[in-house]
Amino acid sequence: MFVTLFFAISISWTHHIYILEKCKDPLEREFYIRMSKKFSWSYRILLNQICNKTFEKTLSNQTNFKKNLPQKLHGEAKLAVKDDYVFDFLELGENHSEHELEKGLIHKVEMFLREMGGMFAFVGSQYRLEVGGEEFFIDLLLYHRRLKSLVAIELKIGKFIPEYVGKMQFYLAVLDDFVRLEGENPSIGIILCKDKNRTIVEYALKETHKPIGIASYQVVKKLPKELQDQLPTSEQISHLLDVPL
Repeated sequence: MFVTLFFAISISWTHHIYILEKCKDPLEREFYIRMSKKFSWSYRILLNQICNKTFEKTLSNQTNFKKNLPQKLHGEAKLAVKDDYVFDFLELGENHSEHELEKGLIHKVEMFLREMGGMFAFVGSQYRLEVGGEEFFIDLLLYHRRLKSLVAIELKIGKFIPEYVGKMQFYLAVLDDFVRLEGENPSIGIILCKDKNRTIVEYALKETHKPIGIASYQVVKKLPKELQDQLPTSEQISHLLDVPL
């Protein structure tokens, strides 16, 4: 209780009131209070994080960090990956290419890094690695300032398949051997897919030896089920407008 009180008085009154109004669960309130203090979230960023349900997504994320990172990094690494990301700021349709997704994230890199959760810095896109005389390219390379780790991100517009993990392990091994600087912690991988089966992800990560997280993303924020049921279908809208779909 006293720890929570300390963090609560370390953030603005506006932050505190908003958290109390929007979050009914005590643990959820404590999470946002601590995160606001830890990452110096502005009121606008806090609002965005609560609307995007960062608390729930952080609790349910799928990683192998506990097994493949030093114990001192477990807590910070857990906060570095969410289970699902909302990239509605890209204004992309559901049918988009990986190139369009990557290009959009780079073009709006500030909003992208904000959605990633804080403490990330952008290093590059299509980051080139050379191994055995051949070239390989990582979609996006970030750096997590608190973890002091390179973070490789692979973008996949389809459903997660286990083969993606092997490719990411390869990238992380090369980053650790040739790109990581002295004093930095092991590189981390995040595979972002349009969809994933949680059981398949669990087995895909079971025997891995590099720290990897598997997350999904959406480019259109999904409405709550109760609101979806109240909205007209596309056919009903078309009928009202007398315009064929």
